[in-house]
Amino acid sequence: MSMVDGPTPLPEAAARQAAENREAVGTPPGASADAPRKGKLFHAWSERWQAMPRQKQWLFLVVIVVLAYLLPVINPPFISTEPGNDFPLACQLMAIYALVAVGLNIVIGYAGLLDLGYIAFFAVGSYTAAMLTSPDSTFIKIPYLWTIPVAMAVTMFVGVLLGLPTLRLRGDYLAIVTLGFGEIVRILATIIPAMKGQVGFQNVGHPPGVGADGIPTFANSNGTPWYWLTLSILLVVLFLVGNLERSRVGRSWIAIREDEDAAETMGVPTFKYKVWAFALGACIGGLAGSLMGGQVGFVNNQKFDVVTSILFVAAVVLGGSGNKVGAILGGALVAYIPLRFTAIAEYKFLIFGLALCVIMIYRSQGLVPARQRLLAYGGHAYAAVRARVSGRKPVPAVDGEAAK
Repeated sequence: MSMVDGPTPLPEAAARQAAENREAVGTPPGASADAPRKGKLFHAWSERWQAMPRQKQWLFLVVIVVLAYLLPVINPPFISTEPGNDFPLACQLMAIYALVAVGLNIVIGYAGLLDLGYIAFFAVGSYTAAMLTSPDSTFIKIPYLWTIPVAMAVTMFVGVLLGLPTLRLRGDYLAIVTLGFGEIVRILATIIPAMKGQVGFQNVGHPPGVGADGIPTFANSNGTPWYWLTLSILLVVLFLVGNLERSRVGRSWIAIREDEDAAETMGVPTFKYKVWAFALGACIGGLAGSLMGGQVGFVNNQKFDVVTSILFVAAVVLGGSGNKVGAILGGALVAYIPLRFTAIAEYKFLIFGLALCVIMIYRSQGLVPARQRLLAYGGHAYAAVRARVSGRKPVPAVDGEAAK
């Protein structure tokens, strides 16, 4: 041993010292104590939120939800889209895109399946609502509210049909197949006479109700009730998706996303859970499509192109893949920015492309990244058990230390 270099610390002692240094400076596990602490403000806010009692968290969420419901009524001047675009209708479109992003987040964010043809499920939901309510359709007519669960069931069935033959593929191959499926649906809407191509379906149904002036409550030009309906459905979907995320199914999706081969080796039926992800994501996409068709009142094949499908993917990536709150934020931003800045709306794809490049450089996990606390809790649990056995004070486990 050299007298100049001094004694070499044992690997376990060095790891413990590194963990103590990180804890002292507030560096997250897995990051170097000397590295710049990117996202320090967001990390501190997130830790503070996690430390709040459950009742306090719910109180803050109730306030946020109330403000969200009052948004089209308040019409804040600094975020309003008027006079260029009606603000309640803009809020409705933001809620629709947020709902779409939550559904696509199940496929991309949770299960790690790159779906570039999600617009197909959105189209199936819209056409289901239109063909069952529009006077231009020759099919049986049912009340509009009944078309919503029918559209969800139909799109879920279509998602299973697509998933069974294609989910054996991975990565780029799966992306190309789903992209082609999105185009197939649009082409079928063009060549099948019953779907009326570019002519489309007019006077698509809407929920019942008439105002004092004799105008329907859910008129196409009245965005406020449509926004309240969509927001209510979005909150229910968020509650269900949150419970699903914390269930065995959600953990299986995350395992598949991180390493499909390892998940298969550990006994996770990966194909079954991937089909489930596709089916549930398609179900939410069809739900959003039926709401969009009813609010607009017109459905044809020009509304479901590849560009819109790419915008859906951009919404998930921009907000934070794997985080349902981030998906809502990304979907709302993708819908809001072209409506707020009408003068540059034609450059929206250039703007979103540049925004994604910046996000990937400075915040690669999105605006609101997903936090995988399960692995962190596993490391802390392992460190606590090891400390109890050895009689030492528990020390936070270093990444890779728990695997040794």
